[in-house]
Formats: sequence, structure tokens, C-alpha cells
Amino acid sequence: MNMTELVTKELINLNLQGSTKDEVMEEMIDMLNRTGALKDREMYKKALYEREMEGSTGIGFGIAIPHGKSEAVKRTSIAFGLKRSGVDWDSLDGEKAKLIFMIAVPTEQAGNEHLRILQLLSRKLMDDDFRERLLDARKVDDVVQWFAQII
Repeated sequence: MNMTELVTKELINLNLQGSTKDEVMEEMIDMLNRTGALKDREMYKKALYEREMEGSTGIGFGIAIPHGKSEAVKRTSIAFGLKRSGVDWDSLDGEKAKLIFMIAVPTEQAGNEHLRILQLLSRKLMDDDFRERLLDARKVDDVVQWFAQII
């Protein structure tokens, strides 16, 4: 699995506009929808919110990883958004989320692929230097290069 196949330039926004969790989620769902990753935007949104109701996807360290497995997803994709001022995500540590990764996975690939993406992403995000680079990112091309290093 190559992360640059999952996180393309069109799925990176270094200046999210939303000021609430719901607004940011809408923005990122739109990113996935525009790239053709979704068959049904509203059905995918429902899967995301059902997952959020199970427990916050704000994992701490200024990171949120909302994710949904759904038949509404055509192809596995990850949208990445940066909210420099942060947004309240009910994170475990109480910190606002600044680095937001939205994972979309088709139901039929939900098992191993979904867990592998979460594992790879979580492991890399524990690296302070990697998080700092993302927080300071100014160019989408740089972010794509950094994701290429995740294996």
C-alpha cells in the first residue's frame, strides 16, 4: 500500500475554513466527493457520524482521524486537512485538533486495509518531527512527499 495513492494533492487542504468539527467534516467530505472517491456523499457522512458516536476520533496530540467504512465509498482514500488554529474534536487529551485525516474505505475492503492504514498513520504521527513538519506545511507538494515516506 502506497500512501501517495491514498492521499493525492486534491485530497490535501492546508487551510481548512471550518471553525467547528461539523464544518471541518463537511469540508473534508466534499474533498473526497470531488475526487470521485465516494458513490454517495450522504451515506458516507452517515457512516462517519455513526463512528464518531462510538467514541471521539480525536486521538490527542492535536490529531483527529475520523473514518468510515461504507458501501458509499468507491475507493480507499485519505483526505488531510490542516486547521492551524485548531478545532474542538472532543479529543482524549482535551487539545484542539489541528491535523485531521479523514479515511474512507469501501465496506468490502474494511477489515485489514482499514486497520493497516490506521496503524501506519498512527505510528508515523507519534513522531514529533513528522507532526511538526505537517503543522508548518506551506506547500501541498511537500506534504505529498512526506506521505510517500510512510510505509
